Amino acid sequence: MTGILVLQSLISGLMIGAIYGLLGVGFSLVWGAMKVINIAHAAFAVLGAYLAYALLKMFGLDPVLGFFVILPFLFFGGMVLYRYLIFPVMRARDIVVSSMVLTFGCAIIIENLISLIGSPDPRVFTTRYTGKALFLGPFAFQLPQTVGALMALGGMAVLYIFLKKTHTGKALRASWQQPEAARLYGINLKRISMIAFGLAVASAGLGGIAMGFVYSFDPHTHNLWLIYIFLVVILGGVGNVLGTALAGLLIGLLNGLSLAFFPYQWVNVITFGVLILILLVRPSGLFASEV
Repeated sequence: MTGILVLQSLISGLMIGAIYGLLGVGFSLVWGAMKVINIAHAAFAVLGAYLAYALLKMFGLDPVLGFFVILPFLFFGGMVLYRYLIFPVMRARDIVVSSMVLTFGCAIIIENLISLIGSPDPRVFTTRYTGKALFLGPFAFQLPQTVGALMALGGMAVLYIFLKKTHTGKALRASWQQPEAARLYGINLKRISMIAFGLAVASAGLGGIAMGFVYSFDPHTHNLWLIYIFLVVILGGVGNVLGTALAGLLIGLLNGLSLAFFPYQWVNVITFGVLILILLVRPSGLFASEV
């Protein structure tokens, strides 16, 4: 195999890794800040992909533009879910286990609703640029994959800026690092958490749409995506947005490198094997946990 083909595989892996990173960022934020493990996160990603697909088929709306139509639905849907389901569970003795059981049920409901209203058959985005490529020297970039990667990078950048630069983002970090001190400063913990959960659900929808540019999807796809989300978050550090993004890129890089030298059947074996070795050396992940 030539060096150019290896580099091409690595670039493709990084593009996929960017999408893994976006899917992991919202999940990591909710887990790190609220101690809530949202098993339905990947199901919301599939829901976003299906909604974008419906807009594409019914109105011819490109999935990139479709996201801005879907965004309010996902954001406010996430806020409502937090207000009436997640928030009551946070009074439980073990928030982690209770939230996992609750959101697992939500994931099953979303999966079955998609199957009933839509179809269990695989779906794929077919746009004006499907099958087209951008050539830069010896390298070819599939346009759908490139669009998905750019969407993912943009989504991660927005979330990072929200957490680090905006008043609401800083309030969220302060609330969950020092909750009592935050209350003394008049921060409404419940309201801030609702906004953060809504953003996490919206980011999942964006990640699902981005993934739909690369792979086909069906109502059960969230189970596979959830495995990669857990890997990205654990490797990148729970609550660490930048670390999660970098971990996603690393996993994508491993996938791309594996594909360059081994049959597809070995890709997951090699990727998960390397990650297990990393976690054996650094059980807390490559980056420190934070909010």
